[in-house]
Amino acid sequence: MKLGIIAVGRSKKTPEQALVQSYMQRLPHQGKLFEIESKLPAGTGRQEDESEKILLCLKQQTPQNSILFCLDPAGQDTSSERLAEQIEHYRNLGHAACYFAIGGADGHSQTILNAAQAKIAFGRATWPHMLCRVMLAEQLYRAEMILKNHPYHHG
Repeated sequence: MKLGIIAVGRSKKTPEQALVQSYMQRLPHQGKLFEIESKLPAGTGRQEDESEKILLCLKQQTPQNSILFCLDPAGQDTSSERLAEQIEHYRNLGHAACYFAIGGADGHSQTILNAAQAKIAFGRATWPHMLCRVMLAEQLYRAEMILKNHPYHHG
C-alpha cells in the first residue's frame, strides 16, 4: 500500500524537508509528498480553497480507492501502534493507498473533515508546519516497521 502526505504550503531546502524526504523514501513503496497552495487571504475562504485543492489532488493524483486521513487538533490522539493498525485495516480491505492531509494555518474545512475516513492528532500542542510533516513522515515509516515487526520501533 502506498502512503503519502498532502500538505498545504511549499517547502524550502531545510533540514526538516530533508528529514521528510528521507522517511518518505524509506517507505516500502516510496511515499509521495504533494504540496498545494492558496493565494487567498487568511480566513474561511482560504481554508475552503485549500481543502478543495487537497480533495482535488486526492482525486486526480492518487489511486482511485485511496483513503484520506486528516490531521486535525480535534482528531483522535493516535499512538504509533494504533496508526499501524488503521493502515493495516485499510490495506486488508484492498485499498491501494492512504494519504494524510496537513492543513494550513486556518486548518481544514468541515467539507474535507467530513470526507476523511479518519481524523488524527499529535496531541494538543501546536506544532510548526514543517515539524508536523517530519513527525507524520516518521510515524508512517514507524507504522510500516511495526507491521513488519522490525526492531526500529523497539530500538
